[in-house]
Amino acid sequence: MEPVSLLYTHPDFYVIHKPAGVTMHDSKAGIIARTLPLVSDDALYLCHRLDDGTSGCLLLARHAAAAAYLGKLFATHRIQKFYVALATGKPKKKQGTISGDMKNRRQGQHILLSSTQHPAVTQFFSQAIAPGLRAFVVKPLTGKTHQIRVALKSLGTAILGDVLYKGTAAERMYLHAWQLQFTYRNELICVSCPPSSEFMHQPGFMPWLAQIDAVEKLNWPGYQLPR
Repeated sequence: MEPVSLLYTHPDFYVIHKPAGVTMHDSKAGIIARTLPLVSDDALYLCHRLDDGTSGCLLLARHAAAAAYLGKLFATHRIQKFYVALATGKPKKKQGTISGDMKNRRQGQHILLSSTQHPAVTQFFSQAIAPGLRAFVVKPLTGKTHQIRVALKSLGTAILGDVLYKGTAAERMYLHAWQLQFTYRNELICVSCPPSSEFMHQPGFMPWLAQIDAVEKLNWPGYQLPR
């Protein structure tokens, strides 16, 4: 397992690299317990979460007031998140928007419904990078549990290593929180976390990633979230 590392330090928060396999809430071995030895703070606060198997950018507040402020930014969709993922199979569509309500089914799984009362909204681009292997860059507009995993499963391309959603078995789940972009008290914050060595060793991944100059400037579909 890769170590936790600091990506960005602010007086009010940190952005860290969360390794795949580290959980959020374990008081002894979770992400906060693993981060505290790296900093001078006595306490840190979760503002959002990543699934245990997901790696990449995670934002931790340094005090309660910052946690409340950042939590509000997440709740009002003012923090842009960009992910990369690898999947097997051919998707029902190569790019676009996936929108639908999500329902907890069984054994921790969720399913995507055709209704859109409180939808999970996920936008993506994808490209085949090797025989049977496809890379995705994903922008979730909402923050539902397992949202990206369910969205890619609905395309017929479950994430590589995501055995909960019948993805092809692998040494890890190939979902990575690549970039965070947001404005914090009039300051623009942009933080990237390079994908881990497991991604880099997959055929075609690095040439594909090098083609993406500025992820926020991709031709993302227009979509207005309901207020």
